[in-house]
Amino acid sequence: MPRSLLVTGAAGFIGANFVHYWRRQHPQDVIVAYDALTYAGNRENLATLEGSAGFHFVHADICDQATVLATLREHEVDTVVHFAAESHVDRSITGPDAFIETNVVGTHTLLKAAREYWLGGDAAMSHRFHHVSTDEVYGSLAADAPGFYEEQKYEPNSPYSASKAASDHLVRAYHHTYGLQVTTSNCSNNYGPYHFPEKLIPLCLTNILRGLPLPVYGDGSNIRDWLYVEDHCRGIENVLLAGRVGETYNIGGNNEWTNLDIVHLLCDQLDSRFGASPDLAQRFPDAPGASGGSARDLITFVEDRAGHDWRYAIDATKISDELGFSPAETFETGLSKTLDWYLDNETWWRPLLV
Repeated sequence: MPRSLLVTGAAGFIGANFVHYWRRQHPQDVIVAYDALTYAGNRENLATLEGSAGFHFVHADICDQATVLATLREHEVDTVVHFAAESHVDRSITGPDAFIETNVVGTHTLLKAAREYWLGGDAAMSHRFHHVSTDEVYGSLAADAPGFYEEQKYEPNSPYSASKAASDHLVRAYHHTYGLQVTTSNCSNNYGPYHFPEKLIPLCLTNILRGLPLPVYGDGSNIRDWLYVEDHCRGIENVLLAGRVGETYNIGGNNEWTNLDIVHLLCDQLDSRFGASPDLAQRFPDAPGASGGSARDLITFVEDRAGHDWRYAIDATKISDELGFSPAETFETGLSKTLDWYLDNETWWRPLLV
């Protein structure tokens, strides 16, 4: 039976990738893309779907309960996939209020509207509220510690991760208190197409192409587990189709890299492309590779940020054992696809640079 999905944050990085993925895999379903179009939301991310049957775009804030409820009713939504969030740690340090408003108040507003629509009548409707969270709610890991698992104690260390932890708890509470049919996924760092250029990989990629410094915090030894964004979308699909209601699933890439090693790999892959494609030198004359140089020469170490967690890593045993999920991409193959996408889509990222 076809579904009707409300996807919040649908014009953002992961949300847009999910919408495109779900459209390919489930073309019979209705998708309602809901986004406030703040700085990181770009309607161009969904341009190829505009006007197509079964796709609708709603420009609104998740904190607007009346609009959320009206949207649920108008499109007879039975599935909410909640991506909408402020997500940049540095921004949360300098301006935490927006993170509390969107991530905590916004999530609560969605839950209230969903409860009223799905559970407020004479009979409860079949439904699912899937909440997309982050591994950062668990805090930081020591070098030899096992990866974060679903029952891990929450220890958020930034206003961003604290706001996401609060939203996770609200989702859990609405399941246990009101019977809302929920699932939650906590993912490791995503990368891939449509990634806003403030984040490490697209920032360094676009800076190399412009011959600008590549800022690396501290000594670059911070470790992250990286997940190609389409693998993340596949993981969420598995949870929606077969995950147990009320459960949390950690979606990881089994793919730990130091920040410095990531930047090195990115530099080397891009230099290799310049060597193989002379036209890149004409398109990006300021890149070191355009004159036979090395992008590694652009690496600049900067003062570490406050509350910078040293290591994140996901233990994805649960989703693997229960739902058969495993990433399809290695970091090398996923990064190669990401570089190709950015090189092919300069008209997308160029206007987003400051």
